[in-house]
Amino acid sequence: MKYEIASTLNLHEEVNLATAIEVRALYKQYGNLVAVRGINFTVNKGELFGLIGPDGAGKTTTFHILGGVMEATEGDAWVFGQPARSARLQTGYLTQQFSLYLDLSIDENLRYAAGLREVPPDLFVIRRNKYLKLMDLDKFGARLAGQLSGGMKQKLALCCALVSQPQVLLLDEPTTGVDPVSRREFWDVLAELSNEGMTIVVATPYLDEAERCDRIALMYDGEIHEIGTPKELRDSLGLHRLEVRTSSLDKVEQVLLEAIPIDIADVQTFGDRLDILVKDTVKGEVKVRQLLQKNNLPSPNIESNEPTLENVFVTRLRQQGSAPEFFPFPRYRGGNSARLTQHSALSAIYAHNLSRVFGKFQAVKDVNVEVRYGEIFGLLGANGAGKTTTIKMLCGLLEASGGEISLGGETGNLRSRDLRRRIGYMSQKFTLYDDLTIIENLEFYSGVYGVPSKLRREKIEWVIATCGLVGQENMLTGKLPGGWKQRVAFGASVMHEPDILFLDEPTSGVDPLARRQFWKLINDFARNGTAILVTTHYLEEAEQCNRMSFMVAGETVAEGTPSSIKAAQPGKLIELTVNNNQAASNLLKRHFDSWRVSIFASSLHIVLDNPDLEIPQVHKLLAEANLTVQSLRVIPFSLEDAFIGIVQRAQT
Repeated sequence: MKYEIASTLNLHEEVNLATAIEVRALYKQYGNLVAVRGINFTVNKGELFGLIGPDGAGKTTTFHILGGVMEATEGDAWVFGQPARSARLQTGYLTQQFSLYLDLSIDENLRYAAGLREVPPDLFVIRRNKYLKLMDLDKFGARLAGQLSGGMKQKLALCCALVSQPQVLLLDEPTTGVDPVSRREFWDVLAELSNEGMTIVVATPYLDEAERCDRIALMYDGEIHEIGTPKELRDSLGLHRLEVRTSSLDKVEQVLLEAIPIDIADVQTFGDRLDILVKDTVKGEVKVRQLLQKNNLPSPNIESNEPTLENVFVTRLRQQGSAPEFFPFPRYRGGNSARLTQHSALSAIYAHNLSRVFGKFQAVKDVNVEVRYGEIFGLLGANGAGKTTTIKMLCGLLEASGGEISLGGETGNLRSRDLRRRIGYMSQKFTLYDDLTIIENLEFYSGVYGVPSKLRREKIEWVIATCGLVGQENMLTGKLPGGWKQRVAFGASVMHEPDILFLDEPTSGVDPLARRQFWKLINDFARNGTAILVTTHYLEEAEQCNRMSFMVAGETVAEGTPSSIKAAQPGKLIELTVNNNQAASNLLKRHFDSWRVSIFASSLHIVLDNPDLEIPQVHKLLAEANLTVQSLRVIPFSLEDAFIGIVQRAQT
């Protein structure tokens, strides 16, 4: 028996020369709950590997076992040939919750993390300088962690995980609540660390981020169902995406939904378009046009595109029967026609030259906002741009320093009881009480919002059913994962059927399937006449807005529909495949603005304002560095590309 164990260890040591992580038949059970069900996967040395799945899939439990902070019930988890628990000194682990001490400075947090890992003083200085410079934090060493933006906090937390120079880095949803600019910078850092040989495993609810991984494992219900590169997963779907633009989105959506699953695989609503998944591009487009013509609807504009990873994720979960059920909201105040007729001549939210000053700091500068009833308006910007301050002024929680505000037709007392009962507000920070049960929170909010007693039971039951928490309503809210808390908070903010709804990052940390359900509900409220103002850091979901504006340093720098903002971008977005991505990225960032260049798994994206002149320059630079361009093509700007370009240009 002893010989067999020794042989097994030697085998793992030999295999793991190239394999950083090996997981075999891994199980974890908590009482009657099986969180992880016999999963198998390997991660290669220097690979950037994504673990993607809905809330409750078992991702965090898997991370706990790989990080050596929890024992498996059965199975093996090896890190460079050692059991994960024995390899803890080789492993860096960034958890979902901030692991910083907010009353310590950047340097003090780093020094404390280094002390825990017994990093020698001379190495600490070298690594401190290296990683703070890599994260653009080297000038802020004395600043308290509590004074940092969300993106800077996450970068500091990553530095604390890196100061021991781990061979393996585990990141559990590291960019939740981080703005798009900081998220892209964060992922560029991960690509550089991976290129240096560090093995990185990351869980993320953002599927556009998963596009940047070398390989991805789709995990749900405690099992891994599919592993591959982003391209392999998209190709395996066997479907194509059609973007349909029409002036009659609601009616077109209804007609196309009725064609599922015979002619169409999926229909998703966005702010100014529908995304349709079909088996064949040509036949699918013909069928869409036939259906609309048959129903006397105008001919749409249709463009074909490749499916997204979110399409893959949602389709696979639906095939497993994991899609949440949609429950119609129990309305009593009348729907679309009554409310829109009542408010047709009014703007729901109106602000002119709105400003706010804190001491000598001007947080908001002459901002103009107008949101109509039945409209979804996105207020977007990087951390610190002034979005939350603007929302607080618009809904009467914060007095404006200057400008005009009209809310629901009221221009005087924005804090009146009658007006507040017509408003719903879901704040960026979680607003429920952790020490109350789910049902106690909902009963409290239904009372605060003045929901009639005879209606409360049905409204509360709707929230619980929509959140998938039937039978768990007596659980303490503090025990819910972040994504589930967000669902309950949204339900609490709409039970009273508000005319105007403010949503400040409502889907932060929510998985893609639940996020889609969120937006189905948001669209349903808008179609029934509610005016909705929403902020989000997830630009793919911002496509759901009818109109939006971008804020930079307290000012509005762009406004329009998602399509018009993307179309207005100067230059072209170029996708390159090169024989050495990191070397090409480093080279191009020395000759172009660094924000223009970013690594996406096996390809490189670069924004060129004058592509006819600059593409030859790119070819020449790469050739002189003995880097081979394997392919080059123009690809459409995403809304995130547009956002980053607008923000960066505004700051120069």
